Amino acid sequence: MRRGISVAATAAALALAVSACGGEDTTNQSAAPATSAGAADVSGEVTWWDTSDATNEGPVFQELIKDFQAKYPKIKVNYVNVPFADAQNKFKTAAQSGAGAPDVLRADVGWVAEFASLGYLAPLEGTPALDQPADFLPSPAGSGKYNGKTYGIPQVTDTLGLLYNKELLKKAGHDAPPKTFAELKQFAKDVKSKAGADGLALNVDAYFLLPFIYGEGGDLLDVNTKKITVASQQSVAGLKVVEDLIKSGAASKPAIQDSYTNAETAFKEGKAAMIFNGPWSNTDNLGGKVFKDKPDNFGIAPVPAGSVKAGAPTGGHDYTVYAGSKNLDASYLFVKFMDSAESQAKIAGKLGLLPTRQSAYSMPEAQANEMIGRWKEPMTAAVERPWIPEAGQLFQPLVEGYQKLATGGTTSEQMAQDVAKAYQGLLKGWSL
Repeated sequence: MRRGISVAATAAALALAVSACGGEDTTNQSAAPATSAGAADVSGEVTWWDTSDATNEGPVFQELIKDFQAKYPKIKVNYVNVPFADAQNKFKTAAQSGAGAPDVLRADVGWVAEFASLGYLAPLEGTPALDQPADFLPSPAGSGKYNGKTYGIPQVTDTLGLLYNKELLKKAGHDAPPKTFAELKQFAKDVKSKAGADGLALNVDAYFLLPFIYGEGGDLLDVNTKKITVASQQSVAGLKVVEDLIKSGAASKPAIQDSYTNAETAFKEGKAAMIFNGPWSNTDNLGGKVFKDKPDNFGIAPVPAGSVKAGAPTGGHDYTVYAGSKNLDASYLFVKFMDSAESQAKIAGKLGLLPTRQSAYSMPEAQANEMIGRWKEPMTAAVERPWIPEAGQLFQPLVEGYQKLATGGTTSEQMAQDVAKAYQGLLKGWSL
């Protein structure tokens, strides 16, 4: 256990890392924000769509809800866990129809600008929801902004790291994780030949493809020049790394259906030595067969570097408030409570999720979870994604291309060209 890591230093490092890197017009329906003086008198019902993992994370958020209702007994919270894969389209459908949308949504950071541009979210300046904004780390805070206004309050931040089974790597002759893509391939082959397990399990999902693209100096877009760069020479080079890992057998043949679950299960059961995943998987992994009784066997490292750098996407989630809510005052108070430093520290302590508030890192509950410190180094490789309305739509063409690439149905070059064409249909006025 790396208790020697200063959590205050971790917060500073995370701050440095992340700072580098048409529907109904409902936006004018906001009621006057609740004031602190009248907060105790606010009443109503708040329906919250929580998109977190229902088994491992949901119970902790429900504990916070009980604390909130104890503090605000006149406000009832209706908790609904909505599968993450369904939430984006489900919310858009409900918000567009004006029926069935939740008062508060836990939104992926890539959804906020789109929902705000469609008029589905309430601006939060001047409301209790936007409490002590200077305490937020810069990049997570940026994900909640659109056209100069704040529509999302950052709940958690994350990135991808290389998770590894120390015992399997040691059996394969390696005492430390791979630092480059070339080493990743070799180490994976060594595990397969010497340790009797698969070396690398890939999750065929767009988010998990980005470290390979970033590593070779590529990206999906250049926002400053409004240029689509997914088919650039650098991006294609990143795709070729993945293609080679699969064709060479260094990575096991990836599942297409339930890809995340299959890769995660293989890792936590000791059938695969390495996987790319994020802080949200800490609890799940540590409950797995090969880590439950041997937590020290669970390794966390930055994603390996390509020829240019090591890079993984900045991710996370924001609290957002539906502009058409009939319970805006209660919703603002709910977001304020759920995203306070104390609540974030509790989430960090119990789940190992990374806070977005700098002050939360120095609180005892956060300090008690060593995972917070262990994700310090991987976060230094976090790359900020484009916070544009179309951001939430960029992954579908990419995952469809990745699925074809993983099954041998296309080449890296053709995949990149197909994705670029799809992006031209999404991004009007952007060039190739």
